[in-house]
Amino acid sequence: MGDERPDVLLTGLLFYDLVLTGLGKPPTPGEEIWTEGMGVSPGGIANLAVAASRFGLRTSLATVFGDDHYGAYCREVLADQEGIDLSLSRTADGWHTPVTVSLALPQALGSARAGGTPVHDRALVTHGQEPPYSQDALMGDPPEARTALVHIEAEPRAWLAKAAANGTQIYADVGWDPTQQWSTDLLDQLSLCHAFLPNEAEAMAYTRTDTAVAALGTLSELVPVAVVTRGGDGAVAVDQTTGEYAEVPALDIDVLDATGAGDVFGASFVAASLGGWPLEERLRFAVLAAGLSVQRHGGALAAPGWYGVHRWWHSLDDPELRRAYGFLADRIPADPGPPVRYAPVTPQ
Repeated sequence: MGDERPDVLLTGLLFYDLVLTGLGKPPTPGEEIWTEGMGVSPGGIANLAVAASRFGLRTSLATVFGDDHYGAYCREVLADQEGIDLSLSRTADGWHTPVTVSLALPQALGSARAGGTPVHDRALVTHGQEPPYSQDALMGDPPEARTALVHIEAEPRAWLAKAAANGTQIYADVGWDPTQQWSTDLLDQLSLCHAFLPNEAEAMAYTRTDTAVAALGTLSELVPVAVVTRGGDGAVAVDQTTGEYAEVPALDIDVLDATGAGDVFGASFVAASLGGWPLEERLRFAVLAAGLSVQRHGGALAAPGWYGVHRWWHSLDDPELRRAYGFLADRIPADPGPPVRYAPVTPQ
């Protein structure tokens, strides 16, 4: 019998994302701007779920769907199209699925680099309310899983300690602190984690350091695997379990929409880690997947999966990149699967 546990366990808030691209400039009060493109996609925690599933990982998602058109659409895409296990999820009567309008601003257009979570590249407007079920209520006693991808917050979640006690390896990220307090108490939760993957600004703020490398050094004392994403400068990481250090550059990428790129990075890093890859390969793979995702509309459905990586590798003619990513020749499955379905967009 093989290992029947989920490869990845996820919980969090789901959104229906409507992404507008091709803005010539940010709108001002009283002004109407017509955009060149629009896409729709599940968002929020769906970004991680789809990215993981498209790399062939058995993915279990605990979230809340509203009993509305937006919830029905997201459920159909995640379960029927992407094959994600929603047995831990619930539909809430009388509760509306949160809706986010994402404006891809000029900074995100044209030539840019994507190595992690880009910043200052889009504006978000969201309508929604707190879900009627908490993460702890959805998870209960969480099922055993190989890994869990989590977003740690100031208030610890009870299910996280239970999952870690089950032997689940916790891969965590963190968000921007709107209070600007950057309480180091949050880092206490890293004692439950196998890996921590903040971006450069978050890492420096929480560790009170002034460079990504210095922040990485502090974090590596708190968690076995520490990764700091650096946007246009790529990513750096330390794996204390193997004694590896790695630093990789970003790729030159034409950015259409950076929504969810950090989530794709995290899910890709987990996929490569479950494969037992060396640290540098894990980082390069995550940088590549995140870079491919920003060339498509939306968050979740922009994830490239093995199909997208396969296409990129077999169309690559840059000799330097061929050398740097030569490991893909042995890593890409013989059957990378059918074409992934990207977000429905206008104009086609």
